[in-house]
Amino acid sequence: MDADFERERRQNLAGLARNTELQTTSRAFMVQSAAARYSYNFDWLGVPIIQYPQDLIMMQELIWRIRPEVIVETGVARGGSVVFYASMLTLLDGNGFVVGIDIDIRAHNRTAIEAHPMTRRIRLVEGSSVSEGVVSRVKELVGDRSPVLVVLDSNHTHEHVLQELEMYSPLVGRGSYLVVFDTIVDAMPTDSYPDRPWGPGNNPMTAVREFLRHNDRFQVDQTIDAKLQISVAPGGYLKCIRDG
Repeated sequence: MDADFERERRQNLAGLARNTELQTTSRAFMVQSAAARYSYNFDWLGVPIIQYPQDLIMMQELIWRIRPEVIVETGVARGGSVVFYASMLTLLDGNGFVVGIDIDIRAHNRTAIEAHPMTRRIRLVEGSSVSEGVVSRVKELVGDRSPVLVVLDSNHTHEHVLQELEMYSPLVGRGSYLVVFDTIVDAMPTDSYPDRPWGPGNNPMTAVREFLRHNDRFQVDQTIDAKLQISVAPGGYLKCIRDG
């Protein structure tokens, strides 16, 4: 990459990190767009993907940089994200695959995933992501493959995400990432999730903060926060800085 352009981008990102006016505007957009169910309206290769496009672009960057052999994702929902990760791994032209974990993989979602051209790179595991049996199965699938990229996007309560962080972080080696989605919940209005057990004070962000207090293998990649501005995972892109 052109050195002058790369220097310009670093300077730009430093400016974005200091741009409190833009950050306030971005956060206001997140609040309004979440209420409007903005992220529910996109597909990836024909499959619904409940994500913000900005986060998908960032995940693409990480996958190209890390070149993982396995991507582990908790939370399958309608399947778009596992198809997205599988398609990114296909572009790498290796033998990489995705492990998608969900407590309830509904029949019509499973059918859509298994009928998709990307299915050969997808392994589905049904059950609670924090059950010993599921974690053992995931470790068995991963084996000694490396690098591993982990994405947490299932139950968003503090207790559940903290358990996931403890159970799946050992899979991630130095230079790879542990990405925790929906940390934005902590910044949302208190009445944003009336039918959910999570909300401000009890969410992925509070779990990340507690996890980082006693785990020095990971740190928040603040450059990613500055780059994205619009993201469901502010403070949730955790870079592994040392091996276990």
